[in-house]
Amino acid sequence: MSTTEHEPQLALADTISGPVVDAPGVPAARPLRAWQNAALEKYFDPAREEPADYLVTATPGAGKTTFALALARRLLDSRRVDRVVVVAPTDHLRTQWAEAAHRAGIELDPTMTNAVGPVRPDMKGYVTTYAQVAGHPMLHRARATARKSLVIMDEIHHAGDGLSWGEAVFEAFADARRRLSLTGTPFRTKADERIPFVAYVEDDSPESEGGLRSAADFTYGYKDALGDGVVRPVVFAAYTGVSRWRNSAGEVVAASLTDATTKSVESLAWKTALDPRGDWVPHVIAAMDERLNHLREHGMHDAAGLVLASDQDDARAYAKIVQRVTGEKPALILSDDPKASQKISEFAESDQRFVVCVRMISEGVDVPRAACLAWMTSYRTPLFFAQAVGRVVRSRAPGESATVFLPAVRPLLALAAEMETDRNHVIPPPASVSSDEVDEGGLDLLPPPEREPGEKKEYEALEAQAEFAHVLHGGKAVTGGELPPVSVEEADYLGLPGLLSPEQTAALLSQRDAEIRKRTAVSRPVEEPGPEPAEPEQEDAAWHTAALLRKEIHGLVGRVAAGRAMPHATVYSTLRKAVPGPPSASASVDVLRRRRDHLLSMV
Repeated sequence: MSTTEHEPQLALADTISGPVVDAPGVPAARPLRAWQNAALEKYFDPAREEPADYLVTATPGAGKTTFALALARRLLDSRRVDRVVVVAPTDHLRTQWAEAAHRAGIELDPTMTNAVGPVRPDMKGYVTTYAQVAGHPMLHRARATARKSLVIMDEIHHAGDGLSWGEAVFEAFADARRRLSLTGTPFRTKADERIPFVAYVEDDSPESEGGLRSAADFTYGYKDALGDGVVRPVVFAAYTGVSRWRNSAGEVVAASLTDATTKSVESLAWKTALDPRGDWVPHVIAAMDERLNHLREHGMHDAAGLVLASDQDDARAYAKIVQRVTGEKPALILSDDPKASQKISEFAESDQRFVVCVRMISEGVDVPRAACLAWMTSYRTPLFFAQAVGRVVRSRAPGESATVFLPAVRPLLALAAEMETDRNHVIPPPASVSSDEVDEGGLDLLPPPEREPGEKKEYEALEAQAEFAHVLHGGKAVTGGELPPVSVEEADYLGLPGLLSPEQTAALLSQRDAEIRKRTAVSRPVEEPGPEPAEPEQEDAAWHTAALLRKEIHGLVGRVAAGRAMPHATVYSTLRKAVPGPPSASASVDVLRRRRDHLLSMV
């Protein structure tokens, strides 16, 4: 068993590892990656019974969506299943899954709600969310058992967001013919909070406290993906700085992010650094802006940066800072915005440089041109860290690299060090000229500051300064020191592991730090928006066409009702008699078109 992520490029092997053959009506496909073929080969291993449950853990950006749909296509073609049900964490991912499935020749409806009954006859299945399944598990059970179904549970760890969600997933899909679970990284849980359809082993890591760890049927980690060229290498640039705040006793406290004496002081210094009223955030955004400029000037013309905020208020404030520092208005994507999914898609296809978001873009969202991430959040779990960094590692061409700008605090440095170790296993940096020793102990996760009921305001953020601290190398912090300046040619490769030594990379970032500090003190004129880019012509997926037709029918019914002084219900009843079939919510595109045409004749 295993868990997932998302990538829309799709392919289907006619045999497990044979050549790609396009089925009739299926868009032209590209060959599967080696790991995807290996995972399919294990699934269909003739030496064992084909599994009812299969868990795949593949690093973010590796192509879990592609694998899942290739497996679904094979099961559909062999008549092992007749229907595919995908359960995704968010509404945006419903659309992303449906579009990817359409390109794989599998029509899935992402618009079905719990108020709709059967799956439309022209659909091979549908895409839903964990929240919808929890809202009406018996409805989804009926859909998944009405026909032989493959249930794909994307980012299966979300079924553990509450015991009720896990129970609902089990109730809905326990009797489905096949289940495929996907995740981007192994996850931990308590013994009494097991997620359905996932196998576990005892977790002996220090932070587990006797818990369990998911055990995958097939695993494809960051190190493997980096070696195969599937993902980009990541450089972690850590920024320190002095934070000042007033505590509940009215005392002013100052502490450095890197030199905090206790966990509680470090936590407050971190929180103060992220305050949009200080100087730490604009300084780091300016550093990321410079990195994006460099990438765009040296081959990655559409490079983009993600600014990850803790909440919506901070996200709005950070968006204003981005505009002030860079002179460009960023995309702002908030979970309660009804146009959030549309904005994500538009940003992914645009040339816009920055997007500011909260949690929804950290998991599964596919923006291949994103190459920089600014960690402006207090989130610190390994799972979230891997998913968020996964947004900037998806490889498109040889030589690309990703840069993550983060606070130089122990919880994040510990998580970054794990990925950095995997990176250096595949792409070892040049021999170090020197390295600064740091204490590698005590890299435990910081607990979030807690407030007792009725306790007065804990603290007031006053100011925060930012300063480049180091890059990671071999689990240690490496600073630039007094090394001679590197050449222009070397500077062109800033951040590409294996071409510059850690000290040279750190030196370059440090040398530019003073200039960046000056930039954050002035505002730039905001660029006037250019003309809207023309939308590419492409065939609409059936679910999208159906949604547009339903909207058009609703408007035409209103016009007919007004013109003939008839109630809307009477018009709908007349329409159903003239063009028989199920209600519009469940009707096929062909039925909807004929109903639309009939209404046009009545107008």
